[in-house]
Amino acid sequence: MALLINQQGLLLSDPWRLISNREALDDIDHSARQHLLLALPLWMSHGEAVAERGHAVGVWLGPDDEPEALADATEDVPVIAIQFHIFTDGRGYSQGRVLRERMGYTGDIRAMGDILRDQIYLLHKCGFSSFALRADQSPEEAVAALKDYSWSPVIGRSS
Repeated sequence: MALLINQQGLLLSDPWRLISNREALDDIDHSARQHLLLALPLWMSHGEAVAERGHAVGVWLGPDDEPEALADATEDVPVIAIQFHIFTDGRGYSQGRVLRERMGYTGDIRAMGDILRDQIYLLHKCGFSSFALRADQSPEEAVAALKDYSWSPVIGRSS
């Protein structure tokens, strides 16, 4: 199982399985409940039916996907994962902020893909609450990244 950092900075095994296409969906063993993250088009066409079979169903957004596509379903989705194909692509930050601030999503927003240790703190500030690590990343370094910076406003400053 892949590793996951939650918002408390705990390192956990990630129970969620990524499902990107119909063929992968057809190969699922429906005899046992699973945690499935469906790509947005697959979630839109099959998410409800998969949930009715007893699985926990989340959705994963690619860089070109619009979070507003989930407007009517955010209360029903426990996890929304946002894929970073390359660490220099900032669209995922915007997707996370739209979900958390404009749409009021209160569930888990997960960053996954090509995220670097230096980005974890800033992703957290944009509303991300968990981070799926790549196999080549140091879990200890990634957890430490959540404590890299602190910020507090200047209060009571006189001129």
